[in-house]
Amino acid sequence: MCLLLGASGVGKTLLLKRLQKLCQMGAQADLGEAPVTLSTVGTNLTDLILRKRKITVRELGGCMGPIWPKYYSDCRSVIFVVDCANIVQISSSCVQLLSVLSAEPLQSAAVLILFNKRDLPCTMSLVELKALFRMDDVIRSAPQSISTLEISARSGQGLQEALSWLFSNRSHDTG
Repeated sequence: MCLLLGASGVGKTLLLKRLQKLCQMGAQADLGEAPVTLSTVGTNLTDLILRKRKITVRELGGCMGPIWPKYYSDCRSVIFVVDCANIVQISSSCVQLLSVLSAEPLQSAAVLILFNKRDLPCTMSLVELKALFRMDDVIRSAPQSISTLEISARSGQGLQEALSWLFSNRSHDTG
């Protein structure tokens, strides 16, 4: 099982819908217009199937942050989404990420940090974001294997790489 985490409004639901479409239509898929999404209140379970391998992704609503730890026990990987265009939310996202990384049940989970909404004009550069998150220090001190990607769930930028990461890590349920 893979947990999809991040603050409210960072684009988790859209990301999941786009990854599902990529799995169904293949790497060359035209994702078309982004579907309308609503903030997830509660949890959303989605199976992604690619080349006969299935990964169950559990998206947890950002407003559920205080009870995320209840879902950590059967998690093999974590995708943590950050909204690059929401400067106000960046510091709280950093605190949430550090809390996730320090959770005992997630010590051996693979972690992918997605810097989303790269298509919007008011985003910080990846260098600036990594500096704010002190990403080098986080990666050096965390027990998890941590990867980072810049994406736009809306335009599709970076989604193929995110899907490849998901299926190359120990996230899959059947093999």
